[in-house]
This record gives sequence, C-alpha cells and structure tokens, in this order.
Amino acid sequence: MTRKILKRERAKRDIIELAAHIAHDNLEAAERFITAVETAFRLLAHTPGAGALRGSLDPALANLRMWPVRGFEKHLIFYRETPEGLEIVRVLHAVRDIAALFSEEEADP
Repeated sequence: MTRKILKRERAKRDIIELAAHIAHDNLEAAERFITAVETAFRLLAHTPGAGALRGSLDPALANLRMWPVRGFEKHLIFYRETPEGLEIVRVLHAVRDIAALFSEEEADP
C-alpha cells in the first residue's frame, strides 16, 4: 500500500532554501541533497516509526518525529504519521534553534 506524503508549504520552502544554500558552494551537492530528501520521505512513508520522537524533549515538538537526511546528517526532517500517510512539517539544519522555530509557528495564527 502506498502511503500519501503531504509536505507542508513551510517544509517545501525549507528544502528550497537549504538546497540554495548548498548550491552556493556546490550545485552537484545541492542536487544530491534534494534527491536524498525525497528518498528519505519515501523511506519514512513505508516505516514512519523509524524516526526518533521529539515530544519528550520539548512540548512544542509533541507528536513529531525526526530523521536525518542520509549523506546530509545535519539536515533533519520533522514529520508526523497521519492516518493517510506522512506529513512533512519542516526540514531544518541541526544548528538552528529548532524548539524556538516550532514555538514561533504555534504562536502565528
């Protein structure tokens, strides 16, 4: 059974921004990054419980799982399982203040 992969608009922008940043130094690496992200999404759609739960670390991340992008391990996919499949919430670099970014999103209407 193929599970649906829903990417939030913010996650789509994250991927574009990260790829553009990588492309500034290496266009080929940016292309590999995008391929690795899409590969990770398909893997997670088949095994959504693979990622580490983040809610125990911060309430702003409740019900979210985290998975590193293979080959770009400092880039993290934040997602949740849904009845239909997988919801990709954000794709962020590990040096970012992740809890603050999620708290800001909750504060915005």
